[in-house]
Amino acid sequence: MTFTLETEVGPKYQKLKSFIVNRIEDGDWLPAHQLPSEHELVRDLKFSRMTVNRALRELAAEGYLQRVPGVGTFVAELQSSGHFLEIHNIADEVRDRRHEYSADIIINGRSKLSTENANRLQLSQGSEAFHSTIVHMENHIPIQVEDRHVNPAVVPDYGLVDFTLTTPAEYLLKVAPLQEVEHTVQARMPTSRIKKLLHLKENEPCLVLLRRTWSQGKIASIATLYHPGDRYELSDHFKA
Repeated sequence: MTFTLETEVGPKYQKLKSFIVNRIEDGDWLPAHQLPSEHELVRDLKFSRMTVNRALRELAAEGYLQRVPGVGTFVAELQSSGHFLEIHNIADEVRDRRHEYSADIIINGRSKLSTENANRLQLSQGSEAFHSTIVHMENHIPIQVEDRHVNPAVVPDYGLVDFTLTTPAEYLLKVAPLQEVEHTVQARMPTSRIKKLLHLKENEPCLVLLRRTWSQGKIASIATLYHPGDRYELSDHFKA
């Protein structure tokens, strides 16, 4: 493998870090891609072993690489992040990282609500609502399963939307302006269905965000958002 670092700036270890990060963020190196060994990098780049080791060690600490003793250094599994306090379009978040966004539409229709979901939507028992289940993907890797129920009295055309062209969050923000949002975060072991949709390993937990949104004085939608525990984090920064 040839490394061309002439365009990178900074100290030698930073040049190597920038080159590797750019390859990962541009999608040239996907998760599990194996990098050359430290010995090969030292030989090919004419860098000291200390310089190469520092670059790889820092990138591992920053979550870009995974180092397996006796095996090698690999591009780490995707570690996506999302905003907790605000509602953002997940497609925009992925594209802001210069990655490819795509969606797999599992369900998009109308169905009778369970007792739990009727209570969450504050609708009577036996009511119907729109129901969508969508797998959101970053560079073809699933990062979120969105299971959402929408109040048809607030958003009557939800079932007609093509969610390969937009996301539920983007659509709802346009047609049902937010008045209030409720968030709850949980750690759960996934059902077999969620485990399959997210390509989870055995005994791998989920990070689950429960969301309710209000519009027009009513609860517009409820969503359960499942994320792989080792590939996703929720974070935010705000001032009081």
